[in-house]
Amino acid sequence: MKVLIADDDPVSRRLLQSYLEKWEYDVTIAMDGSEAWQFFQHDDFSLVICDWMMPGMDGPDLIRRIRASSPHGYVYTLLLTAKTKKCDLVEGMESGADDFISKPFNHDELHVRLRAGERIIKLERSLRETQEALRKSQGE
Repeated sequence: MKVLIADDDPVSRRLLQSYLEKWEYDVTIAMDGSEAWQFFQHDDFSLVICDWMMPGMDGPDLIRRIRASSPHGYVYTLLLTAKTKKCDLVEGMESGADDFISKPFNHDELHVRLRAGERIIKLERSLRETQEALRKSQGE
């Protein structure tokens, strides 16, 4: 499964990349939200993990853009941040994020949340395929 990571901190990027590759994800790395948006427009990512605070385009802005476009089906988005207040959680989820993990993150928690995201993506794809088959069978 293709994952786009956007984080301006090189240590966080490398750590995320290392874990995800170990878990057999196909990983693309962006140094900020603007670069991530460029990658997103030219490829088909199922999962996006982004830091909240980045120069240029922040995580919530990136997620809003993804939600407004998403030409390839549902994209599961996970927002990573050092912000921990309830109002931050609400703001992040209001931007369209599917999940929210506070930094520093626990790799086991990240892994189970990504697996939950995979299940949602697979269900959405299955539903989309079933709907398409139904449309074809009805002669549309």
